[in-house]
Amino acid sequence: MKKTVRAGSATFGNGHIYIQSMLNVRADDIGNSVKQAVELEKAGCEIIRAAVPKIENAALIPALKEAVSVPIVADIHFDYRIALKCAEVGVDKIRINPGNIGAAENVKAVAEACRKRNIPIRIGVNSGSLEKKVLEKYGKPVPEAFVESALENVRLLNMYDFDDIVISIKSSDVKTTIDAYRLLSERTEYPLHLGVTETGTAHMGIIKSAVGIGSLICDGIGDTIRVSLTADPKEEVQAAKDILKACGIGGGVNIVACPTCGRTQIDLIGLANKVEKAVEGIDRDLKIAVMGCVVNGPGEAREADLGIAGGKGKAVIFRKGEVLRTVNEEDALDALLGEIEKL
Repeated sequence: MKKTVRAGSATFGNGHIYIQSMLNVRADDIGNSVKQAVELEKAGCEIIRAAVPKIENAALIPALKEAVSVPIVADIHFDYRIALKCAEVGVDKIRINPGNIGAAENVKAVAEACRKRNIPIRIGVNSGSLEKKVLEKYGKPVPEAFVESALENVRLLNMYDFDDIVISIKSSDVKTTIDAYRLLSERTEYPLHLGVTETGTAHMGIIKSAVGIGSLICDGIGDTIRVSLTADPKEEVQAAKDILKACGIGGGVNIVACPTCGRTQIDLIGLANKVEKAVEGIDRDLKIAVMGCVVNGPGEAREADLGIAGGKGKAVIFRKGEVLRTVNEEDALDALLGEIEKL
């Protein structure tokens, strides 16, 4: 049975897949960090992570917690004292790699501080953090190496009676990431944080993330996701929402549209873009079809709650495959939005 782990208001392992993102403002710029956190929460981010590179940067944590209602995660490397300070000031979750924060007594100190305050720890393993002995054993960062490193770090925390653990094993290689998480999911019941790391700029980064995260979500693997993009973090949140939607998870409007062909006699590409923009703020579970002709219209898209099918300068508005009325092409968007309001 999947272990549940609580971080602030979030409970990993309860069936909900939480969307995360990470601040990209300097940790010592508290004002702009808070501003970005507020924007992320408004965009639908459910967990916000912040890098805390120095002990004095722990001052960011209470400022963020005062500004937003979502859980705050401190991202910490090398210096275990930063983790202790973040725990002291009330962070909701800590991300570390136990293998890179020094001696065993350092790991023990972090485990005890977090256990005392019911703060979970995410073990974050990636290609650059694999232990030397693990790399020597496998020769390179293969899926088995990620899993061995993660489980060894779990055992390290378990040694100090700590069990509120979330695990991530991220590679910049999509297939390695997929294979590693599939293998890990067979060997542990701890909640899993999904992501493909260092995916690049928005275009290719979203594609890599969709393939990697989406494949695992469709396998039933994963409890929280972060789409890593070299872009505005709000784009990460939107991409994560869209990936979940494509996997049949999460609310909002799902638009289906045909790819157009020689039968298309209206500006379907322009119309589809207008529909997408017009409905982006609607928080309802609806399937909307934008189809180019009668071949791909009410028949093929009969499962849609509402739809448009184009003709020569005309469009039909349909609901669950039944035609409601015919309108001029230029009136199609308004007619569709009017029907949405009636639902």
